[in-house]
Amino acid sequence: MFLQNQLLEELEDGHWEAAVVKQEDRRIKLSVNSPPTAVIGRYQLTVGTTCTNGQDTFTQDPANDIYMLFNPWCEDDSVFMDSEAERQEYVLNDVGKIYYGTEYQIGARTWNYGQFNDGILAACLFILERSRTPNSGWGDPINVTRILSAMVNSPNDLGVIEGNWSGDYSLGTSPTVWSGSVEIINEYYKNKGTPVKYGQCWVFGGVFTTVLRCLGIPARTVTNFSSAHDTDVSLTTDVYLDEEMEPITYLNRDSIWNFHVWTDCWMARPDLPPGNGGWQAVDGTPQETSQGTFRCGPASLAAVRNGQVYLKHDSAFVFAEVNSDKIYWQKSKDGTFSQVYSEKNAVGHSISTKAVGSDERNDITHLYKHPEGSEEERIAVEIACRYGSKAAAYSSPTAEDVTVEVILEGDGPKIGADAELTIRLKNMSSEKRTVTLHSQLAIMYYTGVYKDTVKKDKADVELLPKEENDLAWELEYKMYKDQLIDQAALMLTLSGRVKETQQVLATQFSFRLRTPDLVIKPIGKAVVGEKMVVEISFTNPLPQVLKAVIFHMEGTGLLAARKIEFGDIGRHASVSLVQDFVPSLPGPRKLLVSLDCKQLTQVHGASDITVEDKSSVAS
Repeated sequence: MFLQNQLLEELEDGHWEAAVVKQEDRRIKLSVNSPPTAVIGRYQLTVGTTCTNGQDTFTQDPANDIYMLFNPWCEDDSVFMDSEAERQEYVLNDVGKIYYGTEYQIGARTWNYGQFNDGILAACLFILERSRTPNSGWGDPINVTRILSAMVNSPNDLGVIEGNWSGDYSLGTSPTVWSGSVEIINEYYKNKGTPVKYGQCWVFGGVFTTVLRCLGIPARTVTNFSSAHDTDVSLTTDVYLDEEMEPITYLNRDSIWNFHVWTDCWMARPDLPPGNGGWQAVDGTPQETSQGTFRCGPASLAAVRNGQVYLKHDSAFVFAEVNSDKIYWQKSKDGTFSQVYSEKNAVGHSISTKAVGSDERNDITHLYKHPEGSEEERIAVEIACRYGSKAAAYSSPTAEDVTVEVILEGDGPKIGADAELTIRLKNMSSEKRTVTLHSQLAIMYYTGVYKDTVKKDKADVELLPKEENDLAWELEYKMYKDQLIDQAALMLTLSGRVKETQQVLATQFSFRLRTPDLVIKPIGKAVVGEKMVVEISFTNPLPQVLKAVIFHMEGTGLLAARKIEFGDIGRHASVSLVQDFVPSLPGPRKLLVSLDCKQLTQVHGASDITVEDKSSVAS
């Protein structure tokens, strides 16, 4: 790699160079310096010698190839992060939390990133190599994250994970079974680049975070609740209603996912105006194409927050996910549509990531948007919408004196039981109001895609001046038991009109039916090299038999991924199983277990296990 005249007396910074630091007889020891802009990847060292006897070339054993990574500890590297606590979390921590559910029912699952597991570095570089992009661009983290955003999914380039939101996972692994990235990445590497079946957003996000941390780019997995999917670049989320104020399903292509998971990564952005460096949103879930390929980002969080959707990459799409207005359009008799209502606080709630140094949830909504309803936030929306396909959609606000909201008590309804909500109507005027209210409950994919309607109601409600009226709303278990899919997601759509003023009321409320946790109980001491036992307990919440139940368990330093085919679990039955394994690494570890079957998914648990070193136990 180096010519003889490149050997220096003393190393300098900023470029490739080498210096002799020790020489004994015919052996020399070199110190090699690389520039902070060096291309990352696998390097092979070749040494050429010239002497009176001739020339010779020595090539190092491939097993000792040199791996070059980004360096967040280096001040001149584009990914430099000056906080040691944040580097420990966003680069070195190999276990994390991924959040799911709804903004009112936030669930958390532990995820094993495993970026330091044996073979993961080689596999991550294999993913980069499979992109078939010129390695001359691999010194730029902006370019590398954009490449990897495409390579985490499979549609264009046979990337790591094949997405599946159909509910049928018979040809692979259900997305809810995975509890870490290691098994997925190793399978992709072992099978020479065959996409792994199957993933959904949290799987794409978890794997993407693993790959970035492995390559030295600080990264964190982020969940956005009530996350909009804008399909027409309008920067609004559009809901179309017919003359009777009921949703027109075939027109409602925009959707609001109960939650969506992506990844933030940290880097400088010299390609953008000053102030746009720092956290960048990148997404491996294949939602929309960017320059012809399913990928997203890196989008500067500062640009998204300020509505600067014209700054690359894909800031407009991310802005719509977290801060688009929800506009309701009603069909007229002549077939045209007019705007009848808008919700300015419908999307982008409780944006969450794991806190630095703890397992607490950190709300980072303020990094993505100004406080909802503030003048700064409205200005950002107006700036952004100038660049959307429906820039003229906004009309002057109309006076409103009746409001409607849905209230969820406590942690919300549990799967297997009746679901109860409260609909609150409030008359803020000093006159009587009569409201005709339509309600429709739909089974939804967590992505906000409609599956089926299970309940419809209509009610006429009289409100006295200044009156607040709570209406009880109930869904019986028998009405939804055969309809639920993956995330047990439901959406209640309310629409109506005030007779006296013709004011339109409209809102949509997403919620989920909570699933039980697995209880994991370690038995005895955990010592490196010695067999230990855990007991896993579970109670079936459903009044029906769970068929062909599978348990999946893994834990870095504890055991490799293991699948246990348990069989059936009776209605409302409690079961337990005992598993043994031999820990291989000392220190604090996490054991992750999930349960999966056709009737019930998203059941998981985690246990903290401190493994003692055999030598310390002996002493």
